[in-house]
Amino acid sequence: MATMTDVARSAGVSVATVSHVLNDTRPVRPHTRQAVLDAIEELGYTPNTLARSLVTSRTRSIGLAVSAISNPYFTEILQGVEAAALEHGYSLLIADPHDDPAHERKVVQLLHERRVDGMIVAPSADPRDLLAYLGRHRVPGVFLDRIVGIPEGAGAALFDQVCAESAEPTTRLVTHLAGLGHRRIGLVAGRPGLSTTRERITGYRHGLAAAGLPYDERLLVHGDSEAAGGERAAAALLSLAVPPTALVTANNAMTIGALRALRERGLAVPGDLALCCFDDFAWADLFSPRLTAVAQPSREIGARAVRLLLERLAAPERPARTVRLPCAFVHRTSCGCPERSTPTEQSEPTEQSPTGAHERNSQ
Repeated sequence: MATMTDVARSAGVSVATVSHVLNDTRPVRPHTRQAVLDAIEELGYTPNTLARSLVTSRTRSIGLAVSAISNPYFTEILQGVEAAALEHGYSLLIADPHDDPAHERKVVQLLHERRVDGMIVAPSADPRDLLAYLGRHRVPGVFLDRIVGIPEGAGAALFDQVCAESAEPTTRLVTHLAGLGHRRIGLVAGRPGLSTTRERITGYRHGLAAAGLPYDERLLVHGDSEAAGGERAAAALLSLAVPPTALVTANNAMTIGALRALRERGLAVPGDLALCCFDDFAWADLFSPRLTAVAQPSREIGARAVRLLLERLAAPERPARTVRLPCAFVHRTSCGCPERSTPTEQSEPTEQSPTGAHERNSQ
């Protein structure tokens, strides 16, 4: 079995250089790094991960805690996290917090006890215990999809965040429907307490204001980010004395629930009610009619979370960063527009500084 000394001899470098290449502990010139990697490949050298972790205090593993892994949106985020982690030589330990604060705290502790180098978490609506645990144990973390307000003293400098834009894309859906002549536009909103829910409600209200339409609280019902909740919320909206003529659903699961509610009442989209949804998914293009949607860059969210975490591990004292990635407007026919071929539209990603200002992200 090849040893690190064999690799060093074959590459014409020192054992220390081989160690730096394997552990990313010091910059190595590209041609030297490639020579080491070529020698590793040729000799079939396999690093002793356990021994290396004892020396470096690193396990080269990342803990990932996301709820509803069966949801296609989070599945794609998981794929982005996994691909980026493997690219950088990290393994992944995965847990589902079920969007429950107590269970979230428990699974994060279990991941920490397995000595992961850092955490990537989609936080629940009440992440106080999560923040307290990670801050107390100085665990580097990245929050994805949902933005968390981190108070001073909770280890704020340890935590970076990455998510998609939520408010402006929701405004775009509402103004699009208003431009088609709709004056009663309902919203099936997500779970209360989540930043995505707050921001999409803000975008909904901005869209109404931009179109000169009044806000009617009866046209906003929470679907709790689940299919069953989306079905109940849509049913409540359709039961109003004057129901909406158009509907915006705030995630893919609630879109499925809303479509069930419409089917049970024998209502057709877009003939009886126009529909636009937040979240595009693989079969949205297969529905009849095809779903007009906001597509989130889910895989890029996952990949960016990994890169932020690795940058944090390399520079623990750098300022915390919040990165917002653009969404794309996917124009199909459920909104009532005729079939046409149009490219998706999106803006540039932004990065939020520790002071809260947004800057263009040049990465």
